[in-house]
Amino acid sequence: MLELVDDDGFTIGTAEKLSAHQPPGRLHRAFSVFLFDQKGRLLLQRRALGKYHSPGVWSNTCCGHPYPGEQPFVAAARRTAEELGIAPALLCEAGTVRYDLPDEASGLIEREWNHLFVGVVTADLAPDPDEIAETRFVTEDELKELESEKPFSAWFRTVFEAARPGIREITGRDW
Repeated sequence: MLELVDDDGFTIGTAEKLSAHQPPGRLHRAFSVFLFDQKGRLLLQRRALGKYHSPGVWSNTCCGHPYPGEQPFVAAARRTAEELGIAPALLCEAGTVRYDLPDEASGLIEREWNHLFVGVVTADLAPDPDEIAETRFVTEDELKELESEKPFSAWFRTVFEAARPGIREITGRDW
């Protein structure tokens, strides 16, 4: 189950995850995490092939949905641990972004009120193979190259652009 929200981000109910993503979609709470190593490289993940939504595509470090009533920060930390087997050394809120994005490959829709988090990772990764097929730390140039060559999640560029001020604050660079 996930938390449905209105256009101002206030909780209005709950829905089953798949039904909220089927057209026309229902606006719901989500989170996206962007973690960087000590060299300032962004940690990306390629989603596991067994995922029902956006399998095998590259995306941000971690993303998901808080449980109903769960604080987005808590959910972001929880899912980072579940998916990557790590706790961020630093995790900061970086705003929110609302979007309606179709995922043409799956026919699903992303109607999300997304809480953004940016941080630093110093521990060795231990990705859950049911969630993540591959991880990669990338520089700005490597990200551009990868985006030109490989498919990315429908939401990646939208949440990345919205998180830029937080990314700048954490890394000290414009991405």
